[in-house]
Amino acid sequence: MRRALNAVVVHFVVLILPAVLAAQAKQAPTAPVPTQILAAKKVFISNAGGEQPWYEDAQFSGGADRTYNQFYAAVKTWGRFELTAVPGDADLIFEIQFMCPPALGAANQGGDSLAGRPFDPHFRLAIREAKTNSLLWAFSERAQWAVTRGNRDKNFDQALNRVVSDVQALAGPSATAAGSGNP
Repeated sequence: MRRALNAVVVHFVVLILPAVLAAQAKQAPTAPVPTQILAAKKVFISNAGGEQPWYEDAQFSGGADRTYNQFYAAVKTWGRFELTAVPGDADLIFEIQFMCPPALGAANQGGDSLAGRPFDPHFRLAIREAKTNSLLWAFSERAQWAVTRGNRDKNFDQALNRVVSDVQALAGPSATAAGSGNP
């Protein structure tokens, strides 16, 4: 009798319990994107500045406004939003920032270093409603550290492109791409 009971318990644990747990582990429904982002037509791009150590021997080329200039050009090329010159004319504010603080902890104790100076370069994009300045959404993307400036610049470009892709995935296609579908 005890052996039969053990067999039933083992059968339950091995076959039935995983199915029950899998059914309970369903993903939560996708939360909605704020309607202000989906309905927006005009955007003001704000340069939230950045931090780059050793400006006289900068870790990345292009100067202090590189992030702003590249992001602005990418959003303009995308064509989803009309870019405005002043925040008051916009529906949304895209606040772009690049930071390059020293890496901390385990990241500071390995191969990702340049003369003992490893960094954690990353971008942050905050999407705000222009009228209320309410934060609606934010993205962060890291750029992989590299020893040579050429590779750091390549990684910078790749990470900034990921930020643009994040916004594109969130806000939807440009008006020209959306209008090119077949009826």
